Amino acid sequence: MFEEKIKEITGQELPTAPKPLAAYIPAQMTGNLVFTSGQLPMKEGKLIAEGKVAGVVSEEVAIQCAQQCAVNCISAVKSVIGDLEKIEQIVKVVVFVNSSAGFSGQPKIANGASEFLVQVFGEQGKHARSAVGVSELPLNAPVEIEMIVRVK
Repeated sequence: MFEEKIKEITGQELPTAPKPLAAYIPAQMTGNLVFTSGQLPMKEGKLIAEGKVAGVVSEEVAIQCAQQCAVNCISAVKSVIGDLEKIEQIVKVVVFVNSSAGFSGQPKIANGASEFLVQVFGEQGKHARSAVGVSELPLNAPVEIEMIVRVK
């Protein structure tokens, strides 16, 4: 059901978890919680966009990037639990936005992920969140997201 909703919203099958860029794993389970590593807006092996938000990257594109990061976080979770139907709650989402000087619209960008998660998971998708502006991200990505998910 959740994978069907993701396909309906994004027009794509849930991808396999993106390969790590360094010495880490995409997600780690401890008890009934899964912690994802930071996920970039990778689609079909490349970034959707590169650069600072409100500089090179428009807010609209950054919102799309946040949604793709959330898709990739869910893929990372699936790589650990096998079946998305085991997800009980999206607990916390941390959104890092590669921000131009003076840009303070990080919450709007983070909504690209938050609204998507509620569309897919309903009440289970409502989560605590931080939206943080940063000066740089790996590969010059506009957005990076990490997530904590509670599973059955």
